Amino acid sequence: MDNQHRKITGYRELTQDEIDLMNLVKETAATVGRLVELMRRPDHEHEIDQRWVAIGATDLQQGFMALNRAIARPESF
Repeated sequence: MDNQHRKITGYRELTQDEIDLMNLVKETAATVGRLVELMRRPDHEHEIDQRWVAIGATDLQQGFMALNRAIARPESF
């Protein structure tokens, strides 16, 4: 469905620059996500502290979400 965001409360139209920035954030997040998955491989479990990998993954996800919210500036909580 086209223009789904218009039917969701708190969303607004994004400029092309904002769309490009958001796509760059998502692309970068996907690259970082692949790094995290590499670090989670079973053959690394004795060499890498998986507890810190989990903490890092969570913090990175939160950071990328914050960047997207900075761009989108949603009106809702």
